[in-house]
Amino acid sequence: MDNLEKPRGGRPRAFDPDRALDAAMHLFWEHGYEATSLTMLREAMGLTPPQIYNAFTDKETLFRKALELYHQTQIGFALEALSAPVSTGEAIRRLLLGAAEAYSRPGKPGGCLFVSGALATSPQAQAIADELKTYRKASEAAIAGRLAVGKAKGDLPEVFSVEGFAKYLAGTMNGMSIQARDGASVEELRDLAETALAALPSGGQKTSA
Repeated sequence: MDNLEKPRGGRPRAFDPDRALDAAMHLFWEHGYEATSLTMLREAMGLTPPQIYNAFTDKETLFRKALELYHQTQIGFALEALSAPVSTGEAIRRLLLGAAEAYSRPGKPGGCLFVSGALATSPQAQAIADELKTYRKASEAAIAGRLAVGKAKGDLPEVFSVEGFAKYLAGTMNGMSIQARDGASVEELRDLAETALAALPSGGQKTSA
């Protein structure tokens, strides 16, 4: 793990920590945790090592704060879709099509930070990989929760596997993230979303997921 340098004395000049953290978040989002170097962070954040250390302690702490910021600012589409007072099918449609839009926004890194942040990490960064896994599992659990509500209301058949389909949808979104990293257009991601939506049964059917 790369530790950011400690201050060597002197009073750091004033800076905007929120703006600096946003710059760091985009850098991690684009390059991943380990590929983002201290030099890259200095340049993107516009800070000296003492300022970075005083505000964020070390690289791992900075990354965790960047994940929190990403959760607060970049996944609104998912939270809105899963909490909307609509049918389960419509909620999942909004979720997947929202992901297609969010993962391919102009001027933003492709994909989802929770997926691409630590696709390849060394043993020294296992704690970071585990942190990202926790975020992904939380997303899957939120999807499962919405499907369970839909099943209870009769939007989905009684034999429907909430856990199984939640894994399928989470896997679809993870795949969309990787496709976006590889340059897939929003239209291509929408097509992938529509294909996945076709597998969602409606209430009263006897098809299990």
